[in-house]
Amino acid sequence: MKPHEIERRQAQPQQAEIVLRLDPNLFWFNGHFATQPLLPGVAQLEWVMSYASQLLAPGFRFHSIPNVKFQAPLLPENIVTLTLNWQEERQILTFSYQRHDGESRHTASSGKIRLCR
Repeated sequence: MKPHEIERRQAQPQQAEIVLRLDPNLFWFNGHFATQPLLPGVAQLEWVMSYASQLLAPGFRFHSIPNVKFQAPLLPENIVTLTLNWQEERQILTFSYQRHDGESRHTASSGKIRLCR
């Protein structure tokens, strides 16, 4: 189950930004955790791969994760920007989720994913 997409920008073929609202009813929040639901890292990676294969790297699939950092929790109702950058020659997809806090943004997670055909 995907979040509510507010806006999508793709100024260049190898870059995309997707602004998302994290609906509290998303399947991913169920049971993770009872006192304060958090968006699991596996959900974040699923969305990265889904948008990347659709927008930037069709025909490529997951190979490995050389680097990932989960720095701050993503909570229900958060507005976040997912930024994707595809380096086809290196077969590396970089991503970051930035949580909106008024006019400022704070990195919640980021990483690199190696893709292959």
